[in-house]
Order: sequence, then structure tokens, then C-alpha cells
Amino acid sequence: MATLTVWKFDSPTAAEEVVGTLESLAKQELIKVHDAATVSWEPGKKKPKTRQLHSLAGAGAMGGMFWGMLFGLIFLVPLLGAAVGAATGALAGSMGDVGIDDDFIKSARDKITPGTSALFLMSSEAVPEKVKSAFTDRGLHAELVQSNLSAEQEADLREMLAQ
Repeated sequence: MATLTVWKFDSPTAAEEVVGTLESLAKQELIKVHDAATVSWEPGKKKPKTRQLHSLAGAGAMGGMFWGMLFGLIFLVPLLGAAVGAATGALAGSMGDVGIDDDFIKSARDKITPGTSALFLMSSEAVPEKVKSAFTDRGLHAELVQSNLSAEQEADLREMLAQ
């Protein structure tokens, strides 16, 4: 079963800073990374900068389309006009069908704001306490926002993205 995890940090650069730590955790087999992306939101900017972490993505990575849809739902929906609203609503419904529900999106939207950053992580076999400890050992405050996906939801998500 895969887990979509969001680690939110109180600095716009912290998510990028922990990428090496995440790689180390994967080598220690404390987490299996399927795909990952970072969001960095500098103070005063209208929207965040996103980056998919191809170097961490394993076989079967979700790809840029998944991250683009998810980040669009989280960060761009409030800025879109009514013409795009119906398509966005359909997309949000599809994401809900695969376990990424409105509460998860709202929580991420409310917590990731200018002056913060986040690590979005599709993983399995994680030891959450060790992951958080590795981040906080670096002197970073990490807050966990999580949505579990069943094997069926993960398969549905992959199928939806393949279309």
C-alpha cells in the first residue's frame, strides 16, 4: 500500500534541504520512495515553485502529470475562473476516487503558504518516526499531513493518469 505524505516545513528552502536526508533514509531501507516532489513558496510570491525529484523516483513513478494535477488542485484552483471550474471539479472528483480527498487538498492548501515549503512523497514501507526524526535532527520543524492509498486506489490512480 502506498502512502501520499506531505511534510510541511516553516522555511521556503527546507524541503529542498531534506532531499539528501530522504535519499539516506531510502538507502537505510527506512522508506521506499516511489515518487517525490518539492514545493517552495518564497514570501511575497503569488504562487510556489515546484520540482519533481526524478533522482528519487523508483520504477512505476507517478510522473509529472500526477504532480501537476495535484499541485493545480491545491495551489491554483482558487485563482482559476469559472470556465475552468467544471473541469477542475471533475478532476477533483477523480482524485477523490483514488483517496486524495477534499480534506487532504484543503489541509495542504491551508498549511502550505508563502514562507513555507513542502515535500510531497509517494512511498511505502516507511518508518514515520524515523523520517520525522531525521528531519528534526537537522533543526527543521516538520509537520506531517498524510493520506493513505489502498492498493486498489493506487492502481485506480495509475489507470486514471494513463488515460
